Amino acid sequence: MGQNYSLTSSLDGKISITTFGNENISQNNCIILVHGFKGFKDWGYAPYFGEYFASKGNFVITFNFSHNGIGEKLLEFTELEKFSNNTFTREVTELEDIIKAYQNNIFGRVENPKIGLVGHSRGGAIALLTVSKFKSVKAVSTWGSVATLDRYSERQKQNWRDKGYFSVMNMRTKQEMRLNISLLEDLEENGNGSLNIEQAVSNLNRPLLICHGTEDLAVKLDEAKQLFDWSDKDITEFNIIENTGHTFGCVHPFEGTNDKFEKLLNKTEMFFRENVF
Repeated sequence: MGQNYSLTSSLDGKISITTFGNENISQNNCIILVHGFKGFKDWGYAPYFGEYFASKGNFVITFNFSHNGIGEKLLEFTELEKFSNNTFTREVTELEDIIKAYQNNIFGRVENPKIGLVGHSRGGAIALLTVSKFKSVKAVSTWGSVATLDRYSERQKQNWRDKGYFSVMNMRTKQEMRLNISLLEDLEENGNGSLNIEQAVSNLNRPLLICHGTEDLAVKLDEAKQLFDWSDKDITEFNIIENTGHTFGCVHPFEGTNDKFEKLLNKTEMFFRENVF
């Protein structure tokens, strides 16, 4: 069973958190799961992820970014206005807030924190952009991560500017979800600096595990190869998982695990055990 918390971010957003393995917190081993675009802490495999890593002796943090669109109804997108006002920089800042909260004993006493980050899809990029700011983050694993946050054509960007928003369809819920111009402005202002993933990976200077499915239609395998090209090969592992897609065979609502996802969990747990804990 997880324990629930609510954290007010430094940007005055409400971050909903569920932790697992609170009995393990004194061991100083923490794993943080960073969800991606249209993801959330109660999506599909996330609670199973928490229980799995807690069973291995870790304290685990899963959370919702304050502007991911999820509110009091934890399984529904009810805060579409907040979703529309989200930015990449906000997510980096909020991940920083969560790491600081853990280090400052918000969840329990920690003496010598050792943190591993797991980022899925866009969450992989956010994790990579955050890591260098904390000595306590010892290693990172990306699952189906993007290699760039600039995923829009020039024509799309011009239409975005003209309309003031960009629409995406949530195929699962059939909701139109808008992104305001603030997201594009954030990308254009910071894309070559604080949101530069190539720079972040090149300067990472700590172990990295890149995991990607060969049948990922949402984020092509080429993006994982790009991350690997930028990385320090002496401390980077590239784990290609055959015949599986963007969510590694898991769906929402969760219908159970599978052999590909179990291999992913086992590989990630071994990586952290060898490089963090």
